[in-house]
Amino acid sequence: MKRTFQFLLVGLVAGGLLVAGCGQAPSAPKEEAVHVEKLDNGLSKLTLSQHAALRLGVQTVEVREDGSRTIIPYAAVIYDAQGATWAYAASESLIFQRAPIAVEDITGDEAILSDGPPAGTQVVIVGAAELYGAEIGVGGGH
Repeated sequence: MKRTFQFLLVGLVAGGLLVAGCGQAPSAPKEEAVHVEKLDNGLSKLTLSQHAALRLGVQTVEVREDGSRTIIPYAAVIYDAQGATWAYAASESLIFQRAPIAVEDITGDEAILSDGPPAGTQVVIVGAAELYGAEIGVGGGH
């Protein structure tokens, strides 16, 4: 009985070592969540990984025109430290660039623009603040 207990104890210790990491496969290299490419105009092109876009819950909507007015959801408007207004436009799936906008008026949850991306352009309404942080280097990793 005592010998059975010793074998059981040795088995538990050996199994614990395997579970603790001795038998683990090496982990895969981490995928870059966002790739920031500086452009000649001083802005950046941001490319998100699929995982990062899902984790942030990035959502876009089209810029629309209502007669002569260009309209975006107010949720798409970003203010920088100097008070300038911007929106993140999607040039392709998972690729975004900050675009300058001029807000003429805010009515409810809509921003009426006097200048900005043309109708039909996709702008970010969820995740824009996180894109801005990634672009300017807030949150580490830069």
